[in-house]
Amino acid sequence: VQLQASGGGLVQAGGSLRLSCASSGRPISHKNMGWFRRAPGKEREFVSGTTWGGGVTSYTDSVKGRFIISRDNAKNTLFLQMNSLKPEDTAVYYCAVGSPFPVVYHDRTRYNYWGQGTLVTVSS
Repeated sequence: VQLQASGGGLVQAGGSLRLSCASSGRPISHKNMGWFRRAPGKEREFVSGTTWGGGVTSYTDSVKGRFIISRDNAKNTLFLQMNSLKPEDTAVYYCAVGSPFPVVYHDRTRYNYWGQGTLVTVSS
């Protein structure tokens, strides 16, 4: 599985961005997927995830109500709609693929394949 994340950029606080993660190789329709991020000087952290069918989603507390994760299995693509962005959302965002558990794990060790990351910069 190869993952290509895109959609990052520079945006002012309060703005929106939509990240995409396209998968090539094996289909990801039966895989859990997630978004993680690494802010400058910090460790990679879980942002949001979804089970393979999209029926279960999870968000880290700091993005609840602002970010929306979705997927289009027919197009092997994962999305992250980010609204009301804050400077503290500035980070490199990574998409990841994991095994089809019935729950969304926040632990990055539960994910097997990773994209290269896309940079999101939110100015104040």
